[in-house]
Amino acid sequence: MASLLFLFLALAPMLAPCVFLAAAVALARRAHQRLPGGGWHLPSASTCALAAVMAGAAACGAYARGVMSGFYILDPDQMCAAKGVPGDHIVTRESLPVSAQCVTSGGVGTELVPGWVNPVIFLGITLFVAALVTGVLAGARRRRMPAVEQFVVPLGPPAAERSAAEWRAGRDLGERRDQG
Repeated sequence: MASLLFLFLALAPMLAPCVFLAAAVALARRAHQRLPGGGWHLPSASTCALAAVMAGAAACGAYARGVMSGFYILDPDQMCAAKGVPGDHIVTRESLPVSAQCVTSGGVGTELVPGWVNPVIFLGITLFVAALVTGVLAGARRRRMPAVEQFVVPLGPPAAERSAAEWRAGRDLGERRDQG
C-alpha cells in the first residue's frame, strides 16, 4: 500500500495539470455551446462535477508537489546539501500545511516547499467543496421541479393563413374541414 501511495505522489505533479486542462476544456466547450443571452442560472450537476474535478486536481497536484519537494531517498542531509544550506541538518516535516525544512544546528531553517503550494491546496479544497455543494443543490433542485411541457407545433397551414379568431379559439383549420 505504501508503494502505491509513493507512486501516486510521484506521478500526481505530472498528471494533475493534464486532468485540470481536460476539465477546463470540457467546461469551455460547455460554455461555448450555451445560448447567448440565456441569463444566469444555477449550473447543472455535471458542470459542478467538472469544476470539482478541476479544483481537486489542482489541490492534489500541489499537495504532491509540496510533499515530494522535500523528499530524498538516501539521506535527508544530502537533500539539504543539494539545496545549498550549510552546516548540520535536521529535517522537519508537516503534512498540512505542507512543510519540509532543513534546520541547521544554529536554528536557521530553510523551507524546501515552494511558497505557492499551500495557498493552492487550500483554495483547491475550498473550491472542491463549494462545487460539490452546488452540484448537490442543483441536482436536488432539478429533481423537485416538474417536467417542462414541450412546445407542440400544430400541423396545419402556416399561422399567416389563420384568422385572429381561430388563434384565440385555438382551432386548427384542419379540424374545421373535418367538421364541416
